Amino acid sequence: MSYVLVFTDQYTSRAARFLKRHPTLRKQYLKTLQLLQANPHHPSLRMHALSGRLAGLHSVSINLSYRITLELMVKDGQVIPVNVGDHDATYGKGSR
Repeated sequence: MSYVLVFTDQYTSRAARFLKRHPTLRKQYLKTLQLLQANPHHPSLRMHALSGRLAGLHSVSINLSYRITLELMVKDGQVIPVNVGDHDATYGKGSR
């Protein structure tokens, strides 16, 4: 089963800023999105549920330093990215 990636305007803006700051990560970022669409549970994404104030969201890895937080609605076959950045940017204060 393939999933549908649903991009909000807020996420699109965050992703554009992220890619502007980190143009060398574009290829890895796009590969991560392709894997999310094909199989969000692929082992290389290292998906895990978040807790605390980010409970209900999941995180996947672009690489060892950068993550994408996302809402995963398996029931509807949708993956909704919420934020993208390094660990502090995605999990730290002001990430939502």
